[in-house]
Amino acid sequence: MQIFKNLFSSSKLTKPIDLSVLKTDMHSHLIPGIDDGAESLDKSIELITGLAQLGYQKLITTPHIQGDFYKNSRQNILPGLEQIRRELKKQNISIQIDAAAEYLIDDQFEAKYKSGDLITFGDKYLLVEFSYFNEHPNWKRFFFELQIEGFNIILAHPERYSYWYRNFSKYEELKDRGILFQLNTISLTGYYSIEVKKMAETFIDKEMIDFAGSDLHNLIYLEALQNARFEHYLEKLINSGKLLNAKL
Repeated sequence: MQIFKNLFSSSKLTKPIDLSVLKTDMHSHLIPGIDDGAESLDKSIELITGLAQLGYQKLITTPHIQGDFYKNSRQNILPGLEQIRRELKKQNISIQIDAAAEYLIDDQFEAKYKSGDLITFGDKYLLVEFSYFNEHPNWKRFFFELQIEGFNIILAHPERYSYWYRNFSKYEELKDRGILFQLNTISLTGYYSIEVKKMAETFIDKEMIDFAGSDLHNLIYLEALQNARFEHYLEKLINSGKLLNAKL
């Protein structure tokens, strides 16, 4: 969409960043038909092809698991993953793909982690997100109990939780507790809002970001990701040497 090409165009890089340096994208919604991401297998393959063309060599797709809304589990995530793998092989598309999940910290989350069946990736990494409206009152206890069990918690897109913008100490507390931060790369384009963009840049300035993720849902996200390659702050993030994507 032309809007993304015009937004903040006065201070863009003249040459796009090669995303192959990241090697792995660890946040996306590519399993067909199970959340608000890819609607069909054809769309999944189209999105995966787009990521491969940007230089990614490995994808860890992370369907939503949210209370009563997205009741996903291993029982439908893993078969969906195998469906994608078969189609990629059939079409001779060379890219590695695995699956985990993105867990909402809600009233049902405690039962999920106490069941012992959380879907993780890498070094027992667990991707979680907060509500966009307010923090859950028990998140500190949840995180403590998970860390005792050896989980390495990654907070998805911290730049999008606007209720903490005026209380930055909340973010600092999370980092002090050993929580890893995953930035949505497209936040740097102003895709969500100027405020989200500014917060994303603040995290980069303070070297608080551990992972960069596409959070890819659809072709609009893909276009925004393509445009993010011209952002100075993405270059700064990659050059910081702090990102762990390539180790996954």
